Amino acid sequence: QVQLVESGGGLVQPGGSLRLSCAASGRTFSSFAMGWFRRSPGKEREFVAGISWNIGITDYADSVKGRFTISRDNAKDTVYLQMNSLRPEDTAVYYCAARRNPRPADATTSYDYWGQGTQVTVSS
Repeated sequence: QVQLVESGGGLVQPGGSLRLSCAASGRTFSSFAMGWFRRSPGKEREFVAGISWNIGITDYADSVKGRFTISRDNAKDTVYLQMNSLRPEDTAVYYCAARRNPRPADATTSYDYWGQGTQVTVSS
């Protein structure tokens, strides 16, 4: 079993930045791909970014390409989401997810473990 705990959410003005963190515990982080998803009010949970276990593969939703960066520190069992140039439409609850596969995927059904989420609000 894997437990995932997100942190780093908050209120930020448009154009600002935030860095989300997701700490994994409970079993080895080894060979798990990781992803970030988000859900805005009234919308389905959507893929934001994913990263492979150790071969440098990353994937991003078109809406965040060039603004968000996913990274991971396997020694710390932690994955990060650096979010720059934030927009009001980025407002959502952000979820971290782990997949028992070394390659990332963009479907929610491809992930086996989920965190509780952290709120990100972009507003002036």
